[in-house]
Amino acid sequence: MELDASARAPRPMSAAALFGLLFLPYAMGHFLSCLMRTVNAILVPQLTAELALKPAQLGLLSSVFYFAFALAQLPVGVALDRWGPQRVQPPMLLLAALGALAFAHGRNYAELLAARALIGLGLGGCFMSAVKAISTWIPPARLPTVHGCLIAVGGLGAAAATVPVRLALGYTDWHGVFIALAAAAAALALLIHTVTPAAPAPPRRPPSLRGLGQVYRHPAFRDTAALMLVPHMVFFGIQGLWIGRWLNDAARCSEAETVQLLYYGMAAIVVGAVAVGLITEWAGRRGVAPLDVAAVGVALFLLVQLGLVCNYAPLQRPLAVLFTLVGTVTGIEYTIIAQRMPAGLTGRAATCLNLLIFLGAFTVQAGFGLVLDLWPAGAGHRYPAAAYQSAFGLLFALQLPGLLRFLALRRGGRAASGRMACRPPRAAL
Repeated sequence: MELDASARAPRPMSAAALFGLLFLPYAMGHFLSCLMRTVNAILVPQLTAELALKPAQLGLLSSVFYFAFALAQLPVGVALDRWGPQRVQPPMLLLAALGALAFAHGRNYAELLAARALIGLGLGGCFMSAVKAISTWIPPARLPTVHGCLIAVGGLGAAAATVPVRLALGYTDWHGVFIALAAAAAALALLIHTVTPAAPAPPRRPPSLRGLGQVYRHPAFRDTAALMLVPHMVFFGIQGLWIGRWLNDAARCSEAETVQLLYYGMAAIVVGAVAVGLITEWAGRRGVAPLDVAAVGVALFLLVQLGLVCNYAPLQRPLAVLFTLVGTVTGIEYTIIAQRMPAGLTGRAATCLNLLIFLGAFTVQAGFGLVLDLWPAGAGHRYPAAAYQSAFGLLFALQLPGLLRFLALRRGGRAASGRMACRPPRAAL
């Protein structure tokens, strides 16, 4: 989110204060958001057994989180610019806590669907609140690494939704898991309200969504989104649910093997996110544009998905981990937008980007289940490998044109430099 040039500059903070009072509390919000977004992938056997869910129903139950999350983006973006993350994030976390409690006590599919949507709505500000807070105090040149660390913390949250949740299921059921998540969300809301610094007061003006048309028409936004938006949708939509079902059905992994591989994959997000930030800064110092780094990453991500389409048995387990490791390159999209867009549009650009990503993730996750439903289920509610190959093949076909467009523009010399914007430093981390 942008801070108006006329706003009062924040007081300098020490590195320890920035980490303990700013980065860590908001990063924990992103941690919790990723945990609750991904936890259904581990609870699939319990939910399916208790509610007799078909893939389309399971896909909708999980993906409605993304739809509600997306609906929150525009109003959250305006609210963050107007009141700051310290005032916006706590009530939204309390809303997520209410949704988690409702999910824990849901008695049927409709109630769980509504509760899952409420969770997504309440967590809709976690990442953008962290970005807003970080961007207020951290110099632009350090943003790739700090954003990478933020995404890495989210990877830890996704990893916590695998083996730790499975271990917790030895002491409680999925109802108890969501009660614990509700308590964690409420405690974090209190922590952020109590310890985080308030953002500098912006000039008093009514909240406005003006300028969204400028964002969508801007060449920097269009070029970045054309290359990375669909891969980002696919990454979120698949790693949050279907990669686990693919391991169970197509790769014939046991439940314990599936959880272990999901843990490795989610933990790989930590390594990938930090590595992408460091590589991007290293390449930038050598004149390589962040968008070029992103293009290489997208190409590798498509190669991994091509392996899923081919379904070559010896590579099935490594590909599940590589999907999340390489897919973290899509997170660089936020940094590229922040660096390439005019300062007066960066806040709304980030909001617009998040809106499109999560609407797309909803479509991918729900649509994948609809494709699987075209095949009859076998023993143990398993779907054939051909169903997954077709679904992954469709996703591959949707992503390939963006990479080809980028290569055509690069060959024609129209690709933008993507250099880091030179803005006055705010504080050192």
